[in-house]
Amino acid sequence: MIRELPNWLTWSRIVMIPLLIVVFYALPMPTAGIVAAIVFALAAITDWADGYLARRWQVTSRFGAFLDPVADKLIVAAALVLVVDHNPGVGLALAAVVIIGREIAISALREWMAEVGASAKVAVSWVGKFKTTAQMVAIFLLLWAEPVAGLPIFAIGEWLLYLAAILTLVSMVQYMLAAARGQ
Repeated sequence: MIRELPNWLTWSRIVMIPLLIVVFYALPMPTAGIVAAIVFALAAITDWADGYLARRWQVTSRFGAFLDPVADKLIVAAALVLVVDHNPGVGLALAAVVIIGREIAISALREWMAEVGASAKVAVSWVGKFKTTAQMVAIFLLLWAEPVAGLPIFAIGEWLLYLAAILTLVSMVQYMLAAARGQ
């Protein structure tokens, strides 16, 4: 049972998606945003924990390697849709489309590279890791939205999301170039 914990943590991220949506729309604002941000933070923590535990306990699996990025992409896409729905505007919508579109493109690229036996050519880079961190913090702040100690949390989250979108494009170009060289 304990050996399955990393996969259960990954599944929990997928289960948190409807919870995130219901909380965001069912609770009164600003409480809804704060609770949704906490749910999102829990999901982000499970993302770190499942990989850490799987490697630490040496219980990595092909299924876990497949499911983990799927769960990540689903919860990020759901959270971005919530943020844009609640705060319609060109900047946030464009950043969300760039991030979601890149995830689709890179998933397809990784699948294709695995088919041609060159999946190592599209391994995660430091830019991708930094992008993910900026993106997760940005989404948390955008969901929270309420100022804390006078800090404009939403504005900080917005700028972090723009940074994440730029890093998203940079990492996508890196992956595409690596794939082109490795095919």
